Amino acid sequence: MIIVTGATGQLGRAIVRALVQRRPSAEVGASARDVEKAADLAALGVRVRQADFESPASLSHAFEGASQVLLVSSNARAHGGDPLAQHRNAIEAARSAGAGRVLYTSHMAGSRTSAFPPMRDHAATEEMLASSGLAWTSLRNGFYAQSGLMMLGEALKTGELALPEEGKVSWTAHADLAEAAAAVLCEEGRFDGPTPPLTGSEALSLAELSTIAADLQRKPLRRVFLTDDQHRTKLAARGLPPAVAEIAMGFFVASRRGEFVAVDPTLEKLIGRPPVRMKDFVAQEIDR
Repeated sequence: MIIVTGATGQLGRAIVRALVQRRPSAEVGASARDVEKAADLAALGVRVRQADFESPASLSHAFEGASQVLLVSSNARAHGGDPLAQHRNAIEAARSAGAGRVLYTSHMAGSRTSAFPPMRDHAATEEMLASSGLAWTSLRNGFYAQSGLMMLGEALKTGELALPEEGKVSWTAHADLAEAAAAVLCEEGRFDGPTPPLTGSEALSLAELSTIAADLQRKPLRRVFLTDDQHRTKLAARGLPPAVAEIAMGFFVASRRGEFVAVDPTLEKLIGRPPVRMKDFVAQEIDR
């Protein structure tokens, strides 16, 4: 059985749905902190069990009978938690359950030296997997397209995007990454260790996203560049905890260093079609 953690999140749910297009639903399991939110998956015939990364016992129950476990990365750091401890619990539970392989949703820029804190967590988790004794694959996902849209945020209404200078980013849609994850799960042995970057076909700056959004909405959207210090002050005034502010600022520093600029054809090969272009993604979201 293939088990997917975080199955009620945007990526996890999409991966489960993509898997049942490739495998009988009885061969797919899902774990979630709140199983009621996974009722739609249970209706597909997927085995749904409650699990929390903080509870090893719940993970052992959720992973029972697993041949593979897909570990959707935790965002606990943004809430003051410890994602590495959570990932360690999940890896150990997968090993105890007899899983032969663990897949992990990593990131294209995973590195111990990244300016973006989550990338350091991804690198550390990959090191855990490498020393686990299990077969493993880290899906080096591109930066989520949804994050780019969130950064546009209120600017779509106010007409002004005021943020620090950034570099180009290879924004990538959740739906494409979910299809790729399902493909890798169903083709054991295709990737050992980190995959190549799984990205969209183009890298765009926030200024370029602003232009796309302005054209789609047929109204101006002005890009205003704040200094890093100005943005830190703005984040502090909003009451963001220091750890969250560090993550927010780290994106701009890391992107200016070119950490998210690479594009690669691997995603297109895995899903058998061109990845969703950011222009089309933004258009779809604006029309909702």
